[in-house]
Amino acid sequence: MGSDTRRELLEQARDLFEEAPRQEVLAGGMPVHDAVTAVVSHDVRPDQERAFVSWQEKILSAQRKFPGFMGSELFRPVKGVQDKWVAVFRFDTRQHLDKWLESTTRRKLLDEGRGAFVSYDVRKVGSAFGSWFRFGQGTEEGAPPNWKQAMSVVLALYPTVEILNLVVGPRLAALGLPGYLALFISNVLSVCILTWLLMPLVNRALAFWLMPGQARSLRIDVAGVAVVAICWLAFIVIFGLTTG
Repeated sequence: MGSDTRRELLEQARDLFEEAPRQEVLAGGMPVHDAVTAVVSHDVRPDQERAFVSWQEKILSAQRKFPGFMGSELFRPVKGVQDKWVAVFRFDTRQHLDKWLESTTRRKLLDEGRGAFVSYDVRKVGSAFGSWFRFGQGTEEGAPPNWKQAMSVVLALYPTVEILNLVVGPRLAALGLPGYLALFISNVLSVCILTWLLMPLVNRALAFWLMPGQARSLRIDVAGVAVVAICWLAFIVIFGLTTG
C-alpha cells in the first residue's frame, strides 16, 4: 500500500478520479453483484467498542425491515493499516438504499449511537450526473435520486441550448462551419456553462429538494417538482413569445 509502484500508478490515474482517492482495507467478505453498496467508516472511541458493536447490531436489525436490503458486513480495524471500523451494506436499488439512508429510523439510531463514535463518513456509488450535484462539506456524500437530477439538468440545459442556438448558432453558420462541427462547439459551450455556472446555481436554489437527506417528506418532494415544472413552463412561454 505504501510502495513507490502504487504511488506512481495513482499519479498516472489522477485524471480518472473525481476527487482524491481514499482507501478502506477490509479483511474477508463475500462479493455481491447487482447491488448498490454504501461504505460507512466510523472513528470509534477506544473505550466504546463493545457499545459500538451492540449498536451496529441494532442498525442491522432495522435495515432488515427495509425493502431491498441484501446484507451487511462490519469490518474491524486492521492494525497498522486501517484505523476505522467500516460497515458495508447493500440494497438492490439506489432508491431503496436512499430510502434507508434518509429514513427517520436511521436518524434516530445515529442519535442513539453518538456516544460510541467520534465521527462517521458515508460513501455511495457515483450518480448518473457525477460532480454536477455536489453539496457543502459536512454532509453525507451521495447525490439526489436520478429523477431529480434529470429534472434539474433539463432546467439548466433547455435555456442554455436555446440561447446558444439564438446567439452563437447564427455566428457559427456565418463562419461557414459544417453542421456537425457547429454542433460540437455548441455542446462544448453547453457543458462548460452547466458545469461552472448554472448547475452550482441550481444546486443552491433547489438545495431544499436536492440535498441528500433533506427531502424526507412527500410535501418537500411535491414542492420541488412544482418549482421545477413552473420554471420549465416559464422558459417555454418566454422562448415561445420571443422566437415566435
